Amino acid sequence: MLGVQRAYIASTRTLSALLLILGVAMVVTALARGGGALAIGVVVGVLFALLGAARLWLARGGPR
Repeated sequence: MLGVQRAYIASTRTLSALLLILGVAMVVTALARGGGALAIGVVVGVLFALLGAARLWLARGGPR
């Protein structure tokens, strides 16, 4: 049972980091293509990055 829990935590952290990286990449590409601060790529990218960062923070243990 310990191995399953360890795999769950590792996969949660991995997917959270991927969400964070994907969000940052979306923001960078949207801005590089001439999008403004409220372009859909920037807004969705920021939301993805915040979601990934929040999941990483909660997987770490949240507020201590």
